[in-house]
Amino acid sequence: MDAIQVGFLSILPPIIAIGLALVTKEVISSLIIGILSGTLIYSAFTSSGVIGVLVKTFDTTTSLMAAKIGDNAAIVLFLALLGALVAVITMAGGSKAYGDWATKRISSRSGAQLATAALGLLIFIDDYFNCLTIGTVMRPVTDKHRISHAKLSYLIDATAAPICIIAPVSSWAASVISQMDGTGLDGMSVFIQSIPYNLYALLTIVMVFILCSTRLDFGPMAAFEKNAIEKNELDSPTSESSGSDELNSMVISERGRVFDLLIPIIALIIFSILSMLYVGGYFEGGMTLAEGFGNTDAGPALALASLGALIVAFFLFVPRRVLTFKRFMSGIGVGVKSMVPAFIILTLAWTISGVCRDLLSTGEYVGGLVAVSNMPVSLIPVIVFIVAGFLSFSMGTSWGTFGILIPIIAIVCQRVAPHLTIIALSATLAGSVLGDHCSPISDTTILSSTGAACNHIDHVSTQIPYCLFVGACCAVGYIVAGLTANLLLTLLVSAALLVGALIVLHRFYAPKAIQ
Repeated sequence: MDAIQVGFLSILPPIIAIGLALVTKEVISSLIIGILSGTLIYSAFTSSGVIGVLVKTFDTTTSLMAAKIGDNAAIVLFLALLGALVAVITMAGGSKAYGDWATKRISSRSGAQLATAALGLLIFIDDYFNCLTIGTVMRPVTDKHRISHAKLSYLIDATAAPICIIAPVSSWAASVISQMDGTGLDGMSVFIQSIPYNLYALLTIVMVFILCSTRLDFGPMAAFEKNAIEKNELDSPTSESSGSDELNSMVISERGRVFDLLIPIIALIIFSILSMLYVGGYFEGGMTLAEGFGNTDAGPALALASLGALIVAFFLFVPRRVLTFKRFMSGIGVGVKSMVPAFIILTLAWTISGVCRDLLSTGEYVGGLVAVSNMPVSLIPVIVFIVAGFLSFSMGTSWGTFGILIPIIAIVCQRVAPHLTIIALSATLAGSVLGDHCSPISDTTILSSTGAACNHIDHVSTQIPYCLFVGACCAVGYIVAGLTANLLLTLLVSAALLVGALIVLHRFYAPKAIQ
């Protein structure tokens, strides 16, 4: 299937899917309708006759969906194995023991939230690993301190992509660096120089720690937090959590200890690092550590790491009779089953992303608008930031946005504004993460709600105001950066605006109970 150019029609599928999801509060049907609208547009331009168009619509949909599952089979396997690991750790009583231990030492809601955020920053290797691991480890602690699942999912999401995109050793850095090929730029050098100007990542992390240390929530999130504090309602009364019922109903061993959680998680972290280096060819010699991470493929590496951690869990639990062999194996089935909702949504999200990127050329259309516009040079960073955010939001992928915009922005800036090249590329990365962070069809957004056992639409509706708020502060920062190219002034203006506006928004848009 070859991509076609359909102009404005190329952005209709994501608009339809996202709009329906926000209106109906039901993400699966919204994604399916969005996918079908995109394949219908594609078929209408490449087939003739009503019957021919309809047949090709469904054939294209199923073929594309099968291709996306095949392309992402390693990620599906990783999620299945990680779900199994989560289940057996839970059954062994490791999560419960850690929750009991942490509750005795974490005596406040702020402490529980800060501990969650800090753990998120420590797990910077990969966002998938980050999202599911933090939810597993910290949910028992945050539940006991009456922190809503919407807030937990925000803390997970806000410390996943934002930390990965500023960590030189991460799967995200590898993706960005790979997009620099052919631009005449040194990928690693440019990535490191872009970190101080990646305003969205930096301000999101600042925002997280402010919200964890204070009660400055506002908007829908404040309502969720009020219900959690006053009524111990961790979810909205009408919502359904993301696939956690099986895990919540399991019989928990009374023999579990804190190390029954820590050892498998530490093993997973160590195996993830070693597996990424192995898949990247580092152990074959002839490359640096950074090159090893840069050459890796995160999906197979994480699948290998999760299998290794599951084997460690087996030898940790079964010989000690914390779990019998039969219960351990049944736990694997329960864990894989708990991931089915995430599998479905991710498959649909990958498919609609493929519709936009591989069939309708959504990225080329939006990128072309940027390339031909006669924008003032000083406004390049802020315009690039907004376009990257919109494109990433529409497609549900930061990495796809990197691949489309980085080559365009690098060439444009080197021709018309060389002094703004680093700033504009930073704005590209920041905008891509913003759009990914907001999008209901983003895989990291889906996994964050899954890890926190939060209804997906609840997570999206409470997170979007926070994302757009930080994004607005970043836009002002990029205007300053484009006009002055002064890093210190840019950071000061952006941070001051963030703190001041946050106080104002909390004062006028928060329930009295949390003021």
